[in-house]
Amino acid sequence: MRWPGEVPELGWSRGGDRRVSVLAYGVGLGFRAVGERHCVGARGNVCPLGAVVPGRSTGGRCAECARLDRAHSVAADTMADDPRTYRVYLAWFGPGMVKVGITGEERGAARLREQGAVAFSWLGRGPLMAARRTEEVLRAALGVPDRIPYAKKRAVRGQLPGPEERAGAVAELYARAAALEGRGWPESLERLPLEVVDQVGVFGLDRAPDPDPDPGRSVREGGTAPVRAVQELVDGGVVAGRLVAAAGPDLHLAVADGSVVVLDTRLITGWDLTSVTRAAEATEATGSDVHVPLIDIGGGGVQGGLF
Repeated sequence: MRWPGEVPELGWSRGGDRRVSVLAYGVGLGFRAVGERHCVGARGNVCPLGAVVPGRSTGGRCAECARLDRAHSVAADTMADDPRTYRVYLAWFGPGMVKVGITGEERGAARLREQGAVAFSWLGRGPLMAARRTEEVLRAALGVPDRIPYAKKRAVRGQLPGPEERAGAVAELYARAAALEGRGWPESLERLPLEVVDQVGVFGLDRAPDPDPDPGRSVREGGTAPVRAVQELVDGGVVAGRLVAAAGPDLHLAVADGSVVVLDTRLITGWDLTSVTRAAEATEATGSDVHVPLIDIGGGGVQGGLF
């Protein structure tokens, strides 16, 4: 799953062939998983072991490839001489869920879309180590975490407050952060003005309940509010529905029973996938669009069996 702009894309590969599918809200999406899930390798290199990885792993890599991939990431702090300019951001994911982070300036807001940040503002820009130092200072002083689990983000995504409250939460965090300038804030980091960017529309989370192309079915009242999430893919498992929203790595799919199921696309990596039509194969065979293990987003536990 990629967010190079304000429209999500899925990247596919088979051997040396690669292609991209640009996704659109309201369009059907369906596939069947085949065989076993294999490690996707690291940094564009194939896994030398061809290792099988667990279906519930969101990394999609074996331990060795995961280590190699992280060793060359900005988060590993192994690139102190990186000459690029970085930005410090303040991100809001839902009530009580805020974080501070950094991203390469040339990437724009892609990192914020990849994380599913509902609203954000830039705070400053400068060299990598200055941005990293500022990030650490703000985390300690403001008491904000370095990560927010995706499960928590999903749990609140269907009940977000209005745009004024979202903007106010980011502005309040920005004011607290700006007040620390001169107290551990590196001089080489240039502070940027407050400018709240709201991504609810980009993610499609503000869309009213759309009628399904099948006039006999529609998404339940509540629009794109997710109810269940795919826990893992399995051999022969089918996922199919109509894309109603997307945030971070998550696709929100309206399925046959009228509810919305979330698919974390990180669970797809490493699987061989074949196409499947939403109505013809999935619903006719099982009475449902989804034929993989699901879990309640609200934390109610695994729903038994395959759906």
